[in-house]
Amino acid sequence: MTTDSIEQLLVEGVQELYYTEQQQVDALDALAEETGIQAVSHAFASHREETEAQVQRLEQVFEAMGEEPEAREDIVVTAMLDEHDKFAGANDGEVLDRYNMGMGQKTEHYEIAAYGNLVSLAEKTGHDEAAELLVETLREEQDALEELTEASEQFDEQQIASD
Repeated sequence: MTTDSIEQLLVEGVQELYYTEQQQVDALDALAEETGIQAVSHAFASHREETEAQVQRLEQVFEAMGEEPEAREDIVVTAMLDEHDKFAGANDGEVLDRYNMGMGQKTEHYEIAAYGNLVSLAEKTGHDEAAELLVETLREEQDALEELTEASEQFDEQQIASD
């Protein structure tokens, strides 16, 4: 990928997050269904609804930047989804539950880093409205990570207590 300006780097980053969030809508549905832990399943399901709103917010970001919404594949996200599909096809039960929690946390960390970077780029290029919208989603991703981390810790405590 050759990018010749900070502005283009911002646009391509938003395109990749647009792809990421669209992919997450379907992935979160699957994670909520295949996870046997109520708190974690609920965290995935509620974040799915939030993710749908984030897709719409990214469309507002495009509009604020004077760009048409366009998804650009993020190969990291594609690889994580492929990795999950392979693992879920070969595992179930507690192992899959723990894997899904870890994958959810990994995804949230990735999105937090991406949104944080784009906020900085939007501010640097004078796209203040876009930056505000991106900050809103960044905060939601941070909250989702916290909720998932708490649910994972509760799961671990329950597993230790039952052993």
